[in-house]
Amino acid sequence: MAKISIFGLGYVGAVSAGCFAKMGHQIIGVDNNSTKVNMINDGNSPIIEKDMPEIIKEAVKEGKLRATLDSEEAIQNSDISLVCVGTPSQLNGNLDLKYIRKVCEEIGSALKKKDSYHIVVCRSTMLPGSMRQVVIPTLEQYSEKRAGFNLGVCINPEFLREGTAVYDFNNPPKTVIGETDPKSGAVVADLYEGIEAALIRTEIETAEMVKYTDNVWHAAKVCFANEIGNICKELSIDGHKVMEIFCQDKKLNLSPYYMKPGFAFGGSCLPKDVRALTYKARTLDLDLPVLNSLLPSNQRQVERGLKMVMSKGSKKVGFLGFSFKAGTDDLRESPLVEVIERLLGKGYDIRVYDRNVNIAKIEGSNRDYILNHIPHISDMMVESVDQVLDHAETIVIGNNASEFKDIFDRLQDHHKVVDLVRVSEQKTDGKKYDGICW
Repeated sequence: MAKISIFGLGYVGAVSAGCFAKMGHQIIGVDNNSTKVNMINDGNSPIIEKDMPEIIKEAVKEGKLRATLDSEEAIQNSDISLVCVGTPSQLNGNLDLKYIRKVCEEIGSALKKKDSYHIVVCRSTMLPGSMRQVVIPTLEQYSEKRAGFNLGVCINPEFLREGTAVYDFNNPPKTVIGETDPKSGAVVADLYEGIEAALIRTEIETAEMVKYTDNVWHAAKVCFANEIGNICKELSIDGHKVMEIFCQDKKLNLSPYYMKPGFAFGGSCLPKDVRALTYKARTLDLDLPVLNSLLPSNQRQVERGLKMVMSKGSKKVGFLGFSFKAGTDDLRESPLVEVIERLLGKGYDIRVYDRNVNIAKIEGSNRDYILNHIPHISDMMVESVDQVLDHAETIVIGNNASEFKDIFDRLQDHHKVVDLVRVSEQKTDGKKYDGICW
């Protein structure tokens, strides 16, 4: 079992202290508030939370948990330190990291007097970059040690809800560890042995961002459900019934589908239906900021893609795929059609390849749409990937058709790729490859 010091005995720190002690770890809580320290040493919980009074009482009785005001004493008697201090908002909305900085100074100063390997783990919620810009430099400065070598540093975001925190600790949706080195990451992972949840070990910045992505998504879900409910009420529909049915769809609605960063949405359904519902809301005199923001946000992604193509400095552009989805010939409201249309207006020389699109064979509103937007589209279409590569210097990958997966093996030195769908796992390198969201 591990010897753990926990800095900050507020909500996250107290729950972590109690639950880790119950798992058998040896815990020392550290706080500058003597009332909290005394409460824990007396076997009382410093927070109001279901099951915590019993857990704290039992842990103290068994000698698994104690608290102190002395940071140095806690460091000398532990191998891992969890940082659980607050990160409140400043007036401008930014995080105030003064408590983080202060506790890192204390931990670093204590570590300067310690020879054995020690791991510092942040559980506090911090914006991406906080670990690299504040936590690690402060620890290194005051300890005179180097993160990833003779000092382990990780971030381990918590996913605790007030009122169900003990249950959430023991039944987390996932356990995320951002690590500076594999050794420290492995030690932190061992703390959660016996807890059934996906264990993800990743880069520090990714772990920082995951916590914010979770919470902002939860906020977005609340606002979305409220706005749907507002429309339903004005139409004498039970909003709860609508959302209960909505939530029964675990294949699309509550799932990973539609949750991958990439290019704008298009097609014959989503743009049309968003327009119709937001128009209906306006006729009901409803102000729905979330729903009303969807189409403008989508348009910003179109603009982003357009700027990426134009930034490559070549007028010769080739598109691999331009229907709104691979495996279809539907061009209606394809965001790529808008990009091509606007590039043509700026004098770009374009070639387009999509094995599923045959202008002579498409019919109805699909045909009308493309010919109204790009009347001479047939003149730009070619019959193979090679013809696109022979013509263009900038290659735009517009959908994730399987035949585009090996495109990178066929590129020449003068080619630059703009990837709107992530056919490759590589990241933007600033030279040959540019992914729209990665």
